[in-house]
Amino acid sequence: MDFFITAISTDSGKTLVSAIFCEAFNTNYWKPIQSGNPKDSETLASLIENPIERIFPEAYFLKTPVSPHQAAEIDNVVIDLGTIKRPTSRLPITIEGAGGLLVPIGSRLYIADLISKFNSSVILVSNYYLGSINHTLLSIEYCKSHGINIAGLVLNGEKNEYSKKAILEACDAPLLLEIEQEAIIDKTTVSKYAKILKENYERFNQQG
Repeated sequence: MDFFITAISTDSGKTLVSAIFCEAFNTNYWKPIQSGNPKDSETLASLIENPIERIFPEAYFLKTPVSPHQAAEIDNVVIDLGTIKRPTSRLPITIEGAGGLLVPIGSRLYIADLISKFNSSVILVSNYYLGSINHTLLSIEYCKSHGINIAGLVLNGEKNEYSKKAILEACDAPLLLEIEQEAIIDKTTVSKYAKILKENYERFNQQG
């Protein structure tokens, strides 16, 4: 089963979470649309210890670190959803999105449309910041109303129990992982959270 890592906003920690999922479940990795350097695939490769079989190349690599639809226009590229095909892989793939659900990738095309294209388990990454409850609940409601199943939540950053409670009350999906505000993000950090994630995931699956 593939995991599609999406988030409530840009810089929510999708690459870190993707690395944790790759480490925990020994998946391959793919970011279909990348805007700007350094590539998230390169960052991920520096964070994992397990012998990942493949980091697949992007379907679209855009040079400017802005929203994909703007970067595509700058590069004189038209992003065609039909050309974005899941790579052939004997292992599951952790797929990393760009920004949040409604980040545009073209005219009336969004990351959510890319999610709908793949039969993968959606993992929603949320952060703790002022306004994040609203952003998280809006993302959850969008998924519900558009038939996108959220298989699990990841909460990232300095904990706020009030925010956590409000988010979990609105979402049926399990909280798979809480990531602390870490001073250093490296292989040791990823390995630590990968073990926690795997234990939590197995426990939730056993519970039904």
